[in-house]
Amino acid sequence: MKRSVISLGKILGIPIGLDYSWFLIFALLTWSLATSYYPAEFSNWPAAQYWLVAALTVILMFGSVLLHELGHSVVALRYKIPVRNITLLIFGGVAQLGAEPPSAVAEFWIAIAGPLTSFALALIFGLLQRLVGAIAPLFALAEYLSYINGSLALFNLIPGFPLDGGRVFRAIVWGVTHNLRKATFIAASLGRIIAYGFIGVGALQVFNGNFGNGLWIAFIGWFLENAASSQINQQTIHDLLAGHHVADAMRLDYAAILPSASLEQLINQHILGNGQRSLVVKQAEQVLGLVTLHNVKTIPAEDRLTTTASQVMIPVEKMKWIGPDAELAEALGEMDRDGVNQLPVLVGNQIRGVLGRDDVISFLKTMSEFSHQ
Repeated sequence: MKRSVISLGKILGIPIGLDYSWFLIFALLTWSLATSYYPAEFSNWPAAQYWLVAALTVILMFGSVLLHELGHSVVALRYKIPVRNITLLIFGGVAQLGAEPPSAVAEFWIAIAGPLTSFALALIFGLLQRLVGAIAPLFALAEYLSYINGSLALFNLIPGFPLDGGRVFRAIVWGVTHNLRKATFIAASLGRIIAYGFIGVGALQVFNGNFGNGLWIAFIGWFLENAASSQINQQTIHDLLAGHHVADAMRLDYAAILPSASLEQLINQHILGNGQRSLVVKQAEQVLGLVTLHNVKTIPAEDRLTTTASQVMIPVEKMKWIGPDAELAEALGEMDRDGVNQLPVLVGNQIRGVLGRDDVISFLKTMSEFSHQ
């Protein structure tokens, strides 16, 4: 996971993380519930009780968001799609899938599973209201969580990609057209239209004096527009790379070092000297591992003269790599998912080259220049 994410462990083998932005929304929502919503709905509570119930409400609300994302994830796993992680953040949560769904049917059920989970939670908390009606704090908690889960389900069913409703819509278009590319463009374009609608409604509310709600609605619209535009850009890049392989863009002039080389040597000769950010460790033409700039920076400056490449390298059995015949789009996806900027290109234990993000960008620029001639 990224450094901005706190690990909370695993559920069903899926890493669960908490983005630092969550603490901001936790504080804002707790303050809002404790000072505004609960005092207006339930009078004569002690001040500490308002804050306690408010904090518990927000924690359980994000617990509900986690269950919503687990709903997506469980169905994805049923379709043999790996789930990289689930992260809770300022806007709720996101489950990162390791691959696109294999079919429109799979896309539909994966997308709809989240809202169905939220509707089920709304029903459960609604039933709990009846059971705890005599206990005001518990009644207040159940009432709010029933409302918020129902609202979350309805909001996510808005057919604006990348919301769940947008993915359901994409699945339907995909099923009708049998063309994922076309379905993605149509769903993302609709998502942008809906996002601009949110921005317009938010701006109207701001002009009418409802500054807080208007700004929040406009901010949601801005977020959705960026997400939909990003999806269109990703699909465009995927289309441009289609049919091209790693061997078409990889660099042959990679830097190779011996396992006995000191980090001081690496810094002077390769990192500062040639601007290399990753170095292949080889001996007798066999790849042993990879040293990255991050590996080097973890060693204190005073120890770099006596520390060797073999001591800090990522061993070949743990190293992320790719074959020369792999699709370029697949390689780019691997880099995104694993959070790396370069991949060694291997055939067995023999290295053929190195592929970096900048190599893919350079390849795209070259393609663009020739396509406009």
